Amino acid sequence: MTTTVFAVVGCGLIGRKRIAALPPGCILKYVFDIVPENALRAAQLVDYPVTVASTLESILADGSVDVILIATSHHELAPIALQAVRSGHHVLIEKPGGMCRNDIEQLQLAAGLTNVVVHVGYNHRFHPSLLEAKRIIDSNRFGRLLWMRGRYGHGGRTGYEKEWRANRSISGGGELVDQGSHLIDICRHLSGDVELVFSETQTSFWSIEVEDNVFFALQPMTGGFAWMHASWTEWKNTFSFEITLERAKIDISGLGGSYGIETLTLYEMQSEMGPPPSSTKTWDESDASWTRELEDLISHIKDPNHDPIGTTLDGAIAVWEIIEKAYRT
Repeated sequence: MTTTVFAVVGCGLIGRKRIAALPPGCILKYVFDIVPENALRAAQLVDYPVTVASTLESILADGSVDVILIATSHHELAPIALQAVRSGHHVLIEKPGGMCRNDIEQLQLAAGLTNVVVHVGYNHRFHPSLLEAKRIIDSNRFGRLLWMRGRYGHGGRTGYEKEWRANRSISGGGELVDQGSHLIDICRHLSGDVELVFSETQTSFWSIEVEDNVFFALQPMTGGFAWMHASWTEWKNTFSFEITLERAKIDISGLGGSYGIETLTLYEMQSEMGPPPSSTKTWDESDASWTRELEDLISHIKDPNHDPIGTTLDGAIAVWEIIEKAYRT
């Protein structure tokens, strides 16, 4: 098996999660963070020597690095990714990939010129419940999609209004960009291309310059309807996603950890209708979505004909189109 060599730029919470999730056959060669202590802690997550880079340029200049994983604040994502792509490296860039649609389009143009693979880190696609939901929908066993309903929310904490999420110049937007973008990407993954047909952003509680709640409706091009709510005033971390087909309903709750045990319940309509029989699957193991996403990226790098599950730059642009339209309206 060919070893895939990684460098991680940005060693906060998400960067450390990525390091812990490196699949077998991968090695970490470099870590870099503008706060050196973060990089030092990240280097200790593996049981072999890792170089704590003093500059980003030293990583970009090393042709032995296959993939640069970028997990910085939103305003730094696209500029660093652009440098990585132009230096010939494959990239996994954390969602939303930049501060606007134009950021991703510039990155896509550069990636085309250097023939590298770039994925955007919407890891929720790789949660087992959503993988199972996608399998059920694609089987056509229960007919066409009627509607989807999603709720995703943070619990909040003291000082939330002072965190990076609340600073538009760093985040690019509020809860629509934060957790709303995941809901958009999930809808696109399950139903294909979608159009925005309604949006309402509200700053309900926190004294901030961005929205702390967003309600929006999407219409899949293939039919059906989707109603979504992302919230920073949920007070308890929440993930709920319901999918109703002609002859079944899929009910997903939890993402593990503080969001609760990940659960999928399938309700199968009977010919006589009435209360449907149900079957439930639960996944209480550690979150493997991060590892699966990296495995999908590596497969795409090794085989250009691989049809990725993960979000490509086309998908990230489509998400930003919805976000920007919602903000305009």
